[in-house]
Amino acid sequence: MSGVLVLDAAQTRACLEPDPLAEALTVALVAVARGEVSAPPRIAARAPAGLLGVMPAHVPGLGLAAKLVSVFADPADPGRSSHRGVVALFDEQDGRPLALMDAESVTAVRTAATATLAMRTLAAPGANRIAVLGTGVQATAQVDLLARKAPATPVVVGGRDAGRTAALAARHPHATADTVEGAVRGSDVVLCCTGAREPVLRRAWLAEGAHVGSVGGSHGPELDPDTVRDGSLFVEWTGAVTSPLPAGAHELQGCLPDRAALLGSVLAGSHPGRRDPRELTVFKSTGHAALDVAAAAVAYAAARERHLGTNLEL
Repeated sequence: MSGVLVLDAAQTRACLEPDPLAEALTVALVAVARGEVSAPPRIAARAPAGLLGVMPAHVPGLGLAAKLVSVFADPADPGRSSHRGVVALFDEQDGRPLALMDAESVTAVRTAATATLAMRTLAAPGANRIAVLGTGVQATAQVDLLARKAPATPVVVGGRDAGRTAALAARHPHATADTVEGAVRGSDVVLCCTGAREPVLRRAWLAEGAHVGSVGGSHGPELDPDTVRDGSLFVEWTGAVTSPLPAGAHELQGCLPDRAALLGSVLAGSHPGRRDPRELTVFKSTGHAALDVAAAAVAYAAARERHLGTNLEL
């Protein structure tokens, strides 16, 4: 096929099937851990009302891609921001542009898939009850993925707005709605998917041997210092600990570089991951451009196979 394949938001989401996406994310995370990914530091151009971020990367065998995403305040939802943009995929051999797709869909789905992959890798055997904190775009993507891949597993959605919390819980066949604290208490896994500016989770609420996944907190810490202090920490890339904000994680600023292990090292078998059923494991995600490459490659392959999208000659 010549030209550039353009996928809208619905087509992008439809092409991000959970199993091939999980496989591609595993390849990308292992490549990050092995130092095989080329990904320069994130950069952004700032406008009076927001910013435009640029995140390029090359993952051998998956592809070459760049995400362009704007982050602006959302007038329709005070206190929240909108994330709009595109992911451009290129041929890694000759540099031809192959596809353009919706960045919001790529980010939401691959982030939920990464958190789920970390959960399956790090949670204690027999973990059953999952709490999802938040009611926005990312929490919705997480609940939707759990509804597809773990429909029989009890899920508790925790949020501040009872109506939005109940509406999100209704998307999963075995989910209930509760407060944030109520959702966390008694859960084996807690997935934080909020736009928090201050911690929404307290160490005292967590059950022994819990696994915590935190993918939100772009504007502040989702996790309290006690959870970070007591947990065995795992991240996608070392910069989550060593890089200053906004590239690094709010919760990990000031931590020693060796404080967190790479999820890709666990997936590759070079790190044991969880060592004890009673251990608290914490996966802190800041995202990584390699994961966008993985998602874009999966979406492009599926779109080609299913004849989705619009082909344009540029």
